[in-house]
Amino acid sequence: MPLVKVQSRGTENVGSATKNVLINGGFTVSQRNGTTLTATANNTYFLDRWKLYLNGSCAVSTQQMLSADSNVTALNTATGETFNNVLSIDCTTSASLGSTDLLGIIQMIEGNNSVPLSGQSCTLSFHVKSNVTGQYYVAFKISGSGERSYLVGYTISSANTWEKKTITFVNDTLTNLNSNASVTTSSGLQVYFGLRLGTSGQMSNTLNAWQSGNYYGKSDQVTWGTSTSDSFYMGGVQLEIGSQASDFQHRSFGEELKLCHRYYQQFAYDTHGFNVANGGANSASQSTHVYTYYGGEMRVAPSVSTPSVSGGYRFLGADQDNSHSTIPNIDNAGKASIQFGNNQNTITKGHHFRLLLAQSGAMIKFDAEL
Repeated sequence: MPLVKVQSRGTENVGSATKNVLINGGFTVSQRNGTTLTATANNTYFLDRWKLYLNGSCAVSTQQMLSADSNVTALNTATGETFNNVLSIDCTTSASLGSTDLLGIIQMIEGNNSVPLSGQSCTLSFHVKSNVTGQYYVAFKISGSGERSYLVGYTISSANTWEKKTITFVNDTLTNLNSNASVTTSSGLQVYFGLRLGTSGQMSNTLNAWQSGNYYGKSDQVTWGTSTSDSFYMGGVQLEIGSQASDFQHRSFGEELKLCHRYYQQFAYDTHGFNVANGGANSASQSTHVYTYYGGEMRVAPSVSTPSVSGGYRFLGADQDNSHSTIPNIDNAGKASIQFGNNQNTITKGHHFRLLLAQSGAMIKFDAEL
């Protein structure tokens, strides 16, 4: 008699499967900031693919809690699963609620990945813990030719206790994406977890239904951030097609990093090495170096920045050795490669050059985020 392999629902998708539409839902990838993710400005990416909305007088710090942290241990004990990381948000400056206040985290899903969800029954599941109990809201949002919102409430019942929340909804038809292929690389479905919400046109009493407008919650949303003891933790965030929550998809770190690289990459002297690109002097005043993004093709041609580091960027050739605090010329950025230039007048045409990161702190950031 043949052996039959028995699995719990969803465990067959652990590893290379792509059932979780959200990227970095296990909070494992942090290219920009390491494990200390303090974000003080509105619209700031802290962990890969996760953006902080922070408007108003409350201030917070964010952190990637690693496997040795007691919060991760407590989550694993409570669930019987094994999570390596959780997200922590701590109030650093408390304040009473202002009418324009907005605090939460959001992931903006690329249109290419949103269109298959059109009109489908979808389930969002996540683990959450806070010392502030009460009513919270998740806002599913679609922007474009006309903003759309779908609000769902959930309750944190017990203080400082991990709780699993499951939300099932029917996704909007996303007609603005289906009818216009040119916007499929732009933002499609957005998933927003709110902590704090003012009254200036951001609230709606319509729940569990798609509606026109840009809404984040309802008036009974808790006001998190009135005390510096306020904290909020999340782990294992998953969005999938279907009317039930399946086991969290534990993608390998390499797979998760590769998915993140479509939106952001960086090459740093401290962690990635020394040599960046090779090229030749195509004129007496310019050496050209073509660099292919090491993480693969990006969503769109990225914006490129280089932090100022004295002597951090070095162009080395047969008859020239030039160091700069930033890269002088950054040209012809595309989805797959970019051109760097030395811009020195003493270069010998036709000679070979290399671009090197030469000092700690030198890095090249490629940003194609939504």
